[in-house]
Amino acid sequence: MSITELAAQERTAAGHFDFSRAEWAALRQSTPMTLTAEELTDLQGLNEALSVEEIEEVYLPLSRLLNLYVVATQGLHHVANDFLGREPVKSPYVIGIAGSVAVGKSTTARVLRALLSRWENHLQVALVTTDGFLYPNAVLRERNLMDRKGFPESYDVRRLIRFLDEITSGHSDVEVPKYSHLVYDVLPDVERISTPDILIVEGLNVLQSWTGRTEDAPSRFVADFLDFTIYLDADHDLIRQWYVDRFLTLRRTAFRDPASYFHKYSRLSLREARKTALDIWDRINSPNLAHNIAPTRSRAHLVLQKGPDHRVDRVRLRKL
Repeated sequence: MSITELAAQERTAAGHFDFSRAEWAALRQSTPMTLTAEELTDLQGLNEALSVEEIEEVYLPLSRLLNLYVVATQGLHHVANDFLGREPVKSPYVIGIAGSVAVGKSTTARVLRALLSRWENHLQVALVTTDGFLYPNAVLRERNLMDRKGFPESYDVRRLIRFLDEITSGHSDVEVPKYSHLVYDVLPDVERISTPDILIVEGLNVLQSWTGRTEDAPSRFVADFLDFTIYLDADHDLIRQWYVDRFLTLRRTAFRDPASYFHKYSRLSLREARKTALDIWDRINSPNLAHNIAPTRSRAHLVLQKGPDHRVDRVRLRKL
């Protein structure tokens, strides 16, 4: 079944609310705009203009919905602690954001972190990308996986699950591995996170179940730790064009840094660069999207369907 057929099947499935952009925007109600124009510039991604209209009509209703869920979940935790007669354990509300390369996951994650941190009942919002949980390049080369970087088998899933288990158990000073897109590798140093109110986890495969060897399967999956999940979606041809556009922009900018892993691409002609980008997309990113990422869309609580210019056109919300 193709990605388009899969999406059509999901849209007709029962158990979801399907909103036009206008219908979704009306759900903002009186939620105030808390971001400045300068902040929007800092939050937007490469080749992805972020308008005030997009924030007001898409992300403010979403932040209102998430705030209601967070408050309700915090209330349930208090009830459970009272029933058990134990001291409260600060466990974050965990939001997962999934979708293809170049679809805009990082921008969505940054916007939600900024908006949610303005709500008075959860000021500490942490953001973690799963890039840091990739195996180091040395391990990927040893396992002949460099051309499958971003595929499920390229991640240290056990380390990611251990991190989620610790942070949701209320541990403080939890280690998070760092990743550099400049050197295209996991760094030796780590950052630390301590008891946030909300944790946003952004990555290609956060909604996936295990696809590796049965004997290596973990007892828990990443999705088991997620309270609310968002899938960023768009037509395959649009995502491919966004990927190529981003590659061409990086060729003129970040790739020019001699320290960049991709520095060699900065010397390509425009025609060569476009051909290279399409080749990488066809060999790596498109198969990963078709076989691993897109099939997880039906597991998401909310799907943001994008049209041209990264503009969200429709929203699909799973019924409780």
